[in-house]
Amino acid sequence: MDNRKDPRFSVHFRSSFSSANIISGVGLLNNLSSGGCRIFTSTPVKPGTALELRIEISDSEPPLQVKQAIVRWTRDGNFGVEFLNLAPEDWARLRLTVKELERQPYERARQGETAS
Repeated sequence: MDNRKDPRFSVHFRSSFSSANIISGVGLLNNLSSGGCRIFTSTPVKPGTALELRIEISDSEPPLQVKQAIVRWTRDGNFGVEFLNLAPEDWARLRLTVKELERQPYERARQGETAS
């Protein structure tokens, strides 16, 4: 049973992460919600690790900065994090991005109807 409180969306955003000079790496963020994300990477991370994330949502804007995220699980080159701390402007960008992702399937369906 899936007990997630926030809807998740399939995405393909580049990301990078670091943890107080202990670990750093890059990955492909392939699942996003307003509360966290899943990242595919070749860099091993352990559950419980606190990370700083940079998520490249757009080539035309600076990366979204997550000041603190905690690794909740790892499996087969993927790990999941919960977002704990973002600056107010980054929270606003994250909420706007998730809102756009929520609307996209409906907009695509509506565009298909008008093209018929």
